Amino acid sequence: MCIQPLFALLQTGYYHNPAAGQAGMFLLMIVIGIVGWIVQARLQSVFKKYSEVPFPGNLTGAEVAEKMLRDNHIHNVKVTHVRGRLTDHFNPQTMTVNLSDEVYASRSVAAAAVAAHECGHAVQHARGYAPLVLRSQLVPVVQFASTAATWVILLGLVILASTHNELLCWIGVGMIGVSALFSIVTLPVEYNASARALQWLRESRTMVEPQLGQARIALRWAARTYLVAALSAIASVLYYVFLILGRRD
Repeated sequence: MCIQPLFALLQTGYYHNPAAGQAGMFLLMIVIGIVGWIVQARLQSVFKKYSEVPFPGNLTGAEVAEKMLRDNHIHNVKVTHVRGRLTDHFNPQTMTVNLSDEVYASRSVAAAAVAAHECGHAVQHARGYAPLVLRSQLVPVVQFASTAATWVILLGLVILASTHNELLCWIGVGMIGVSALFSIVTLPVEYNASARALQWLRESRTMVEPQLGQARIALRWAARTYLVAALSAIASVLYYVFLILGRRD
């Protein structure tokens, strides 16, 4: 799809016809959804491919994680196993690096890359990395906002139809905006964790080329899923903005 006509439609909607802008935003969200599906499919493919490439150091994902934590003088974080596929995460509340079925006991390049990435978050936490601190502070606000925002906007639209008062609608948009902010803040957190992982893998000689290049590719595709999520969140905010503008007389 050509992007220029789509942006022209959005511009027309914003300045002249809010309903047209709303239609353009709906189309943009469909495009982002398709792109997201492609990126997720590519990530699954890349992870499967490099899950079959043996890690030269013959370490499991859990052993890679423990080694990276030790090398960064982090001794209060435990490496644990969680069920699921690509459910790996660092939990600052329990101070655990949680590795999935395909990572914890696997001796593959993909497992080593994912384990190092999650430990990158543990290093961020230990160093007080500002975007991670901000994201952690936003979590309870986002949990509430993401649950209530749609209902607030729907109620606001009902009130708007009868009283022409847009206040509640814009409060709902602001709540969705908090979720969008969370997605945006997540980007530097994820990219920085990957950078820390790759730097440690290289400097510690835990991984060398060509496996280091393969790990870089796997982490790059994982980061792109967060980029698509951020774009989708921004598009959601703009969609509701045009929805409200389109309800005006």
